Amino acid sequence: MAASEEKIQMNVLSSASIGNAPASAAATPPATLIYDDWYVAMRSDRLRTGQTATTMLLGIPLLLGRTRDRKLFAMRDSCPHRGIPLSFGTFDTSANSSAVTCKYHGWKFDPVSGQCKEIPSLTPEDTLDCARIYATAFPCVERDGYAWVYVPAPGSGRVRSEEEATLPAVPELPKFGPRFRSAHLAADLPCNVDHGIIGLMDPAHGPFVHQSWWWRSGASIHVKQKQFEPIPQGFRMTAHAPSANSAPYKLLGVYGQPIMTTIDFVLPNRRYETIRCGEKWFSSLTTVTPVTATACRIDVYSAWNIFYNIPFVTSIAKSFGRKFVEQDRQTMVEQAQGLQFNPALMLIDDADRPAKWYFALKQARLQMASTGSFEHPLAGPVTLHWRS
Repeated sequence: MAASEEKIQMNVLSSASIGNAPASAAATPPATLIYDDWYVAMRSDRLRTGQTATTMLLGIPLLLGRTRDRKLFAMRDSCPHRGIPLSFGTFDTSANSSAVTCKYHGWKFDPVSGQCKEIPSLTPEDTLDCARIYATAFPCVERDGYAWVYVPAPGSGRVRSEEEATLPAVPELPKFGPRFRSAHLAADLPCNVDHGIIGLMDPAHGPFVHQSWWWRSGASIHVKQKQFEPIPQGFRMTAHAPSANSAPYKLLGVYGQPIMTTIDFVLPNRRYETIRCGEKWFSSLTTVTPVTATACRIDVYSAWNIFYNIPFVTSIAKSFGRKFVEQDRQTMVEQAQGLQFNPALMLIDDADRPAKWYFALKQARLQMASTGSFEHPLAGPVTLHWRS
């Protein structure tokens, strides 16, 4: 084998090997989902006192709302009695406590704990204690303008209120000062979460998918070298000068300070990016959330104090951000047309090494439940090279 061929280490995958189910003509095969963690359900400004909203999260239909005391709640949108969606019923905050009432038989539930408060059909002769019945409720916390929901593994039972203090910390975007502007974006992706995530961390698609005058061109492609290191449940692209062929980074040169970028990926689905330029900073948290086993959603939340006093800076940033995310979304739509036929796939060399790490990290996380230990795929710092 020639030397150039020896350097090409191919990890050939089929779409089915990424998930556990055979391919279908309608969508990519489903990915194995990671439970026992926090996921973004929706923007919290959609939830007002006395109102509810529905969504899907990890294939679970959810009913979300805000109680009388403005606490967020998330319930499985299903009555434990006969399975009718609770969203067809009512949500009452006029009494001393909030209650979700099923449309079918009038069963009432506390929305935060899921505990049944009343079964109208019971008579004094009945011995059933309705307080021992629970609709499925999930821990739900508001952070950075999102409703984050903790989803335990199927069959593990409900998370009791006294157990919530032992849950992992709710994710939050790092911020480096009290004065900042912020923006958020979202897009639905017609693929499973694995394809969404490896697309998120792919360093080589930029000059092709994001080719534009305000970002970079195909002619700007060049060799890059970056250092990576292991962090708990993920890996970090260590602090480095940002890409010289990206126009937005060049704008930061007006501050006359060194510009450094750090990028973290953390299981199950989070990419943190921080850019520092003296006292000026930009940070973003991007998540790829499994809506179902075969579809996902990308959410981007950013905060910054750069160009803070420039008029319309937030509108300008969101406009370019939407175009950037739409370029990724459209590419995933087009990729889905090929993935529906379950083709063999390959991950090659250093440009795809982060994707390989993701699959290894995910496998270690899934095995942790049975082994009790987490075997990190990175033993120490690594230097990767690619062209983009």
